Amino acid sequence: MPSARGVAWAGFGHYLPEKQVTNAEIERDMGLPDDWIESRTGIRTRHYAATDQALSDLAVPAGAMALEGAGATTEEVGLLLLATSTPDHLLPPTAPLVAHRLGLSCGAVDLAGACAGFLHALTLGAGHVKLTGKSVLVIAANLLSRRIDPDEVASRVLFADAAGAVLLRPSDDSARGPRAVVLRSDGADYDHIRIERGGSRLPFTAPGTGGLTMRMPDGRAVFARAVEGMVGSAREALAEAGLEPADIATWLPHQANRRIVEKVGQKVGLQAADWLGTLPIHGNSSAATMPLALSWHLARGGTLRPGPVLMSAFGAGLIWGAVVWQP
Repeated sequence: MPSARGVAWAGFGHYLPEKQVTNAEIERDMGLPDDWIESRTGIRTRHYAATDQALSDLAVPAGAMALEGAGATTEEVGLLLLATSTPDHLLPPTAPLVAHRLGLSCGAVDLAGACAGFLHALTLGAGHVKLTGKSVLVIAANLLSRRIDPDEVASRVLFADAAGAVLLRPSDDSARGPRAVVLRSDGADYDHIRIERGGSRLPFTAPGTGGLTMRMPDGRAVFARAVEGMVGSAREALAEAGLEPADIATWLPHQANRRIVEKVGQKVGLQAADWLGTLPIHGNSSAATMPLALSWHLARGGTLRPGPVLMSAFGAGLIWGAVVWQP
């Protein structure tokens, strides 16, 4: 039966643009005190794409690294899911181009899940593996430096460019893969984080200027909702999996900012788990932060402790959730 298949993490990949931007540069440019950014966000540096790079130029090397690490053939991949909020174009989707450049002829689709995009793509990808027995390449990538308002502190100090990837492969061990999935949304707070212009509500050609950069007008409200959503969904996922916080070996949260990560980890009671992340050196690249952290850690000789992994994320929409995964 397809439902008896397990799902294995078979390969990991990441890509970071060459340009590194330090806090000192931003603080000097915005007239902020020294160490202002790190003290509030936990971020020291972040990467920005070059002017001639598009989103696909970040996604392709991350996907290639994951395929190579898994020793995967192009024929075994049945689907490519690209979690991004910054595609090359509004139309066509970017995933088919990424698949083509990787030598794949499988299904390929973009998922616009904001900071929770990787969590959703991972869940959908695992379902496809179970149903079809084909491998799925999940890539999360964002090029947020093009969507930062240079005069708006909240987005300028946080956001960055990066890509991360995971190849999902069917396993004979049915215990591997998702043990619990909790995905939630609340469209009543749809406008908390937004890029106003460019969709059907406010097209590029509409009267007026601006609206092309990311806006977060009420950062305190977003902080409160993020903590509430990530804590609640993590507790639900643990209960669904029949686990206690102490049973979690590794916690992989979306790297929003240090205060959110610390607050959620403490409230859920994950002090005994390994907290996996690269926020200080890579900043917040939205959906890419989670697979980036996984790949970065493992590429440098790190290992995952035996036991379940808890993943948590919250993003614009508002959408959030948690997944308990058995590697």
